[in-house]
Amino acid sequence: MKNHYFKLAFILFAGIVLINFLQSSTPETQDEKVYQDYFNKNYHIYALNHPERLDFAGEEVPLQLEDVRERFDRELHVNAYWQSNTLFYLKRANKWFPVIEPVLKENNVPDDFKYLALVESGLLQVVSPAGARGFWQFRESAATEFGLEVSKEVDERYHVEKATEAACKYLKKAKEKFGSWTMAAASYNVGMRGLQNQVDRQKEDYYHNLLLNEETSRYVFRILAAKEILSHPGTYGFHYRDEHLYKPLRFQIIEVDTAVKDWAVFAQDLGINYKTLKLLNPWLRQSYLYNRDKKTYEIKVPVEDDLAKFVLPRKNKVQTQTSATAPNDSLSH
Repeated sequence: MKNHYFKLAFILFAGIVLINFLQSSTPETQDEKVYQDYFNKNYHIYALNHPERLDFAGEEVPLQLEDVRERFDRELHVNAYWQSNTLFYLKRANKWFPVIEPVLKENNVPDDFKYLALVESGLLQVVSPAGARGFWQFRESAATEFGLEVSKEVDERYHVEKATEAACKYLKKAKEKFGSWTMAAASYNVGMRGLQNQVDRQKEDYYHNLLLNEETSRYVFRILAAKEILSHPGTYGFHYRDEHLYKPLRFQIIEVDTAVKDWAVFAQDLGINYKTLKLLNPWLRQSYLYNRDKKTYEIKVPVEDDLAKFVLPRKNKVQTQTSATAPNDSLSH
């Protein structure tokens, strides 16, 4: 009999507990639990495997060093999981690497340096807080030192081919000074003088043995991570079709060796518009060109077959001057 009463008491107690639980578990909390269970079941973030070996410009990366592995690991994960940014790297690389690669090859600079330009600017014509500009992020003093024209009207830091040539001059000089392409790449971030100061201070000239500021310490590994992911995108979860990638530009060259009163009129005379002219020639910084020295500039314009990709037919044609060039105008004096 006592056991019978004990069982009844236990059942009653359990029922009270269950009622209290059901009363406290509102539809909202139940929904939250369902959502959390679904999230935990379906959303996963994985640690990434490392490649067995890495090199930059043919120079082996010593992955056997603990700090080297960790520094590469950081940049690999940051870039692989910053999916939107890296996906646009892939898209723009398809458009601009074919422009950069031949210049590197012609100047005997390793192909891997195209990833340096990618890391510097994302292959966008950006301006840094310090005033560095273009794909290769030249400051004005360095740009002029390595042969680029920088003026109010023309800024060749925005000229991809010429800026790449200037970068090649810098990198070859740095390679000669420091003895390796990896050190040349590091100097591109911190400057030759800054890197030399650390070489002198630490009595060490091997990048992976130097203690450097955080930005320069990460810099080469950011390049390595970009190279690794863009070389094997599917391994890191990036999938796309060819039509998703930006296509290389096709253009023809027109030489200009006079002053130009109005680039908008110049563009219209060619059947394009000012926007198209500036997209293909971002190094033109004003709406005119004095050209007092009578230099010859190569102006890119779309090939005829691609005009429809750049210019919509104009419904209302704006009245313009008959010619954009002004060999006898005040602009030419």
